[in-house]
Amino acid sequence: MRQMTEMGRRIENGSFGVIDAEIGPHDFNDWEYEVVRRVIHATADFEYKHLIRLSPDAIDQGIAALRTGCNIFVDVKMISAGLNADRLAAYGCQQFCYISDDEVIATAKEEDSTRAIESIRKAHRLGKLEGAVVAVGNAPTALLEVARLYREKGVRPALVIGVPVGFISASESKEEILQTDLPYIVSRGRKGGTTIAVSIIHALLLLSTKGNS
Repeated sequence: MRQMTEMGRRIENGSFGVIDAEIGPHDFNDWEYEVVRRVIHATADFEYKHLIRLSPDAIDQGIAALRTGCNIFVDVKMISAGLNADRLAAYGCQQFCYISDDEVIATAKEEDSTRAIESIRKAHRLGKLEGAVVAVGNAPTALLEVARLYREKGVRPALVIGVPVGFISASESKEEILQTDLPYIVSRGRKGGTTIAVSIIHALLLLSTKGNS
């Protein structure tokens, strides 16, 4: 955030101005709109106005968790690469991703599972999911496993950001999260991706520097 040049800031502000002018009527409150606005900014896709769903407690719970230095669990390293490491470090947040872990890969092959499923299971075994911000932008099976662990084990992340992209189980995985009472931010349907997950976390980090919603 602070690395941005003055010209970069002018371009960003201009982009947000275009979004504000073109988005039209909506029912988001100011803090929810900040999240949706940044998703649209990252994608140039106004359909996200209709696709993003936020539980009533999502923003408050996400910000509270970040401020107290929660774990950030991501399904792929591309999300970690896009996050503001300085801001997360200032809060004491640590990032975890096990998608390339040797044990995870071996287990996925042995069990005819997916690396995404086994990475979530490893995070659960190590106690990394409870009270964490879990961001899934790529692998629907990871999100399905979060939902299963919630139902069967009572695992409760502070916030689930469920925005996997794809054609197989992407939409269904998000609907599974919508059926829980976990705090969530999801993009319904097939659309999503790591860029969306990053933009949502950055919106929460920005809001975390302000007062309460």
